Amino acid sequence: MKMKTLAAMALAGSVAAGPALADLVIPDLSYRTGPYAAGGTPFSDGYQDYFNLLNARDGGIGGEAVRIVECETGYNTEKGVECYESTKGEGALIYQPLSTGITYQLIPKATADEIPIHTMGYGRTSAANGEVFNWVFNYPANYWDAASVAVNYLLDENVGSLDGKSIALVYHNSAYGKEPIRTLEELSAMHGFDLTQIAVDHPGQEQKSQWLQIRRERPDYVLMWGWGVMNQVAVQEAANIGFPMENFIGNWWAGAEHDVGPAGDAANGYKSLNMNPIRDYPVLDEIREMVVDAGNAAGDGSNVGSVLYVRGMYAAMLAAEAIATAQEIHGVADVTPAMVRDGMEALDITAARMTELGMEGIGPEFAVSCQDHGGSGLGIVQQWNASTGTFDPLTDFIAPDDSVIAPLVAEDSAAFAAENNIEAGCL
Repeated sequence: MKMKTLAAMALAGSVAAGPALADLVIPDLSYRTGPYAAGGTPFSDGYQDYFNLLNARDGGIGGEAVRIVECETGYNTEKGVECYESTKGEGALIYQPLSTGITYQLIPKATADEIPIHTMGYGRTSAANGEVFNWVFNYPANYWDAASVAVNYLLDENVGSLDGKSIALVYHNSAYGKEPIRTLEELSAMHGFDLTQIAVDHPGQEQKSQWLQIRRERPDYVLMWGWGVMNQVAVQEAANIGFPMENFIGNWWAGAEHDVGPAGDAANGYKSLNMNPIRDYPVLDEIREMVVDAGNAAGDGSNVGSVLYVRGMYAAMLAAEAIATAQEIHGVADVTPAMVRDGMEALDITAARMTELGMEGIGPEFAVSCQDHGGSGLGIVQQWNASTGTFDPLTDFIAPDDSVIAPLVAEDSAAFAAENNIEAGCL
């Protein structure tokens, strides 16, 4: 793939190389400060702790130790780009930006630098088209999948018809929050429900007017694309106006313990999507014993087993499996970023392998290919049980409507390719 325009956009970073402490370098663009720290911290803890487990239990991946390089972004796009520029020279093998805004800025840079990006369930949805976005992967699911999964759940709840129903989308007024709008508009036209779009500005602490609108218009359902403090405020405001929690559904970045805890019992019944069920996976006991108790945890250990900790762990597992696949493909343990990209594109996650890793059922089976960097697209619906303090799975994995999603991915990726002078194809 030729990327003339994107290459010209990429900045040449000045990086002071650190000591070669390990061969497999994994940056963690974390955010443990600011209004989004409640989400960023447990994810980073899970992400780092899984690699720490591999080091302690297995001597790393394929006999090569993993070195984590953490860089605080504060969920700020400019700072995220600075973190990328300051860490890529360390030998970075794969980036997990954990921010749609940062991802949008890193796509041209990482592509020109030939370093793969994994945007697990976030980022630019059309990056699922691997022939245009050779270096970007968003498996196992993306935002348009999430929108369709939510609608398919509501269809099932309404005996197959949403005709005449009203759905309000409360969304973070950013690239992240706007991602599902196009898909929901298509689904609205297809299924006959009325869609209202309600934006919430960063960071989301002021939502009185938005929830007064919801109280006035009384939609049948509210979907939320929120993050950080926005989620906590939204759940509390929904409780304040008496909106039924069982009709309030967040996406998979709006369904963690800290999102509902501040509202207390009033949050009971709130629902959200998830990419991975929350269970007492055997691997968590290994992490407690070999990482937390050994004093090598990224945090204080209190997040182990929580929603976003498990997701961070899941993301790390997928990265580690891609690295192991790259090692197998190329016959070397000390792999390069380009080799890791090959491993990501050849990734095959099976039920047997997840069980072997102590994560039985953490996600659906999926395989990646040149054409499809997006994975299965499946998601579950979970519900908050205030009495137990847990998110309990309500459903098995629900499939999105590919007849809607695939054309949108094709259209958007084709427009991106034309705009950026990309000759689409496999590497």
